[in-house]
Amino acid sequence: MGEQAEALKERARRFALATLKLIKHLPVEDPGPLIRRQLAKSATSVSMNYRATCRARSHAEFTSKIGLVAEEADESLGWLETLDDAELLTNPERLKELKNLIREADELAAIFSKSAGTARSNERRRRSK
Repeated sequence: MGEQAEALKERARRFALATLKLIKHLPVEDPGPLIRRQLAKSATSVSMNYRATCRARSHAEFTSKIGLVAEEADESLGWLETLDDAELLTNPERLKELKNLIREADELAAIFSKSAGTARSNERRRRSK
């Protein structure tokens, strides 16, 4: 695996860990538990599914898996934005962490979406030959 893929794998792992740390500060009453559960699932899925993508056995498998990673990154972004809009975190330090995670989720979603689009284009080109 290339240096760029390794760096992206580490970036996705750090995103998942930072998200898990942040959600510990969500309230125990609703909608805290719902957002905690959904955000934990999507953020860790970005990291774990990207790891699986890096081990894809074929171009078709890579294309499928990278699309899933893009979807999970976008879902994480959606939950982070919902968390921000719902104003469930009030501590200034936690709010700063949330804003940083929103920015990182947006960047990861863009990276993985672009990669998925390129992979789909390459897959179509391979099939048409």
